[in-house]
Amino acid sequence: MIALDTHALLWWVSSPERIPAKARRLLESSVAEKRPVAVSSITLWEIAMLVDRSRLELTVPVDVWIARVEDLPWLSFVPVDNRIAVRAVNLEAFPHRDPADRMIVATALGLNATLVTADTRLRRYRALRTVWD
Repeated sequence: MIALDTHALLWWVSSPERIPAKARRLLESSVAEKRPVAVSSITLWEIAMLVDRSRLELTVPVDVWIARVEDLPWLSFVPVDNRIAVRAVNLEAFPHRDPADRMIVATALGLNATLVTADTRLRRYRALRTVWD
């Protein structure tokens, strides 16, 4: 299974050319084989927060953007449940404190998924499989 970091979701739906060929091929093969690509619900929270803080600008209101993304048939949204919340706290030797990143990583680990991310800190986290370039 494949999971997406926040920027990977944003780029994949709006500027897929920003995703390196290796990661893009993996995503495209998942879609072609009708294997859902997982997205933590915390990612949508993070996008809404970035828009609210004027750190991200979308071409439509955030609620419209989220509704359109939710309609994409190849995405599977994973709510933050109790297991994910606890796993996010207990990530051994995790490289930083960002709560959204912790939830995204905990979601990917719980799904035994490979995380598509450009974040070098996450890519160096040995407990997590990642792909980018």
